[in-house]
Amino acid sequence: MKKGLLMLAAVAAMVFTSCKENASEKVKEENAKEVAERDAKSEEFAAMTFNEEMHDFGTIQEGDVVEHVFSFTNTGDAPLVITNAKGSCGCTVPSWPRGEEIAPGEKGEMTVKFNSKGKPNNQMKTVRITANTESGQEMIKIKAFVQPKGQAASGNPVK
Repeated sequence: MKKGLLMLAAVAAMVFTSCKENASEKVKEENAKEVAERDAKSEEFAAMTFNEEMHDFGTIQEGDVVEHVFSFTNTGDAPLVITNAKGSCGCTVPSWPRGEEIAPGEKGEMTVKFNSKGKPNNQMKTVRITANTESGQEMIKIKAFVQPKGQAASGNPVK
């Protein structure tokens, strides 16, 4: 028991004596400035502002492959980098400026292709964009009414 108390006293003495140094005196002024600059920049984000966030293809025929170009502007304070874009299903395929930085105030484009094969009736698809924006994800949408094969635009069967 005495050994346990002695051991506890020794540990307590080390803890109390090791904390007497003032940690703020050890911080170099130049490192503090670097950290302040880095923290200020970490509050800057890119922002994607699209001319339109949804495009309606209207009525198309089943089997048609259509595409639309979404234009956007980086309205943020930092260069925009898009790391990924993914359609809500395999029929919706986006293409974007890979590996490019889009400076604040600059414009960019994202093309979205939609394959209507096997997709009759109303369709609404989304593209999720992963980028260095404040939310980390942005979204654009497309929609179309896909006329089933063998039907005229009036809805009556083709003879």
